Amino acid sequence: MTEFRIPLIGEIAPEFNSASTMGKINFPADYKGKWTVLFSHPADFTPVCTTEFMAFQDKIEEFKKRNVELIGYSVDWLQSHIAWVNNIKEKFDVEISFPIVADMSLAFKYGMLQTSADSNHTVRAVFFINPEGKIAALMYYPLSNGRNIDEIIRLIDSLQMTVENGRATPANWPENRIFKDRVIVPPASNMEQMKKNKSTYECKDWYLCTEKMPKK
Repeated sequence: MTEFRIPLIGEIAPEFNSASTMGKINFPADYKGKWTVLFSHPADFTPVCTTEFMAFQDKIEEFKKRNVELIGYSVDWLQSHIAWVNNIKEKFDVEISFPIVADMSLAFKYGMLQTSADSNHTVRAVFFINPEGKIAALMYYPLSNGRNIDEIIRLIDSLQMTVENGRATPANWPENRIFKDRVIVPPASNMEQMKKNKSTYECKDWYLCTEKMPKK
């Protein structure tokens, strides 16, 4: 029996070789060097899920600009995924250009099937996987509440900022009430570093120093 477990931040994302609406996916080999957002939905042909898939598609160019690939998932079979994608195109004139995976084992490998919420449908899980194939962040939503795609993009920007520049980001970044889009410098670990930080960066106190957001 496949083990049910939610992968943890920093762990290698579970591998899979699965059928999808875009053909076979060998993960992570097919996504080497890219960020991946793997997200689950409860079922095809459901109202909230339909709005979410269109919302993801609306932002597809924003994801591409950030070197991010999308992979959708539910426990429904491949033919259901294909029919649903066609239905979205017919009813809303939105063409889903990212794959939807059909492989029951993913629900267990990624801890998406939570019997306390629903024994038959996956919850709304989102996994942010970095180019090294590690879990960078994850989100879980109940079946009844759609995700905010702008927040998913914001978190990608924050994660990439940390990886590329070694900086943290404050709450609501890049629109923090006090610090705006400034980023947080790692706190000093000794007295000498504390003095250097205070003379180099803008500091509210020794442990909270910020600098302008580095340009890409």
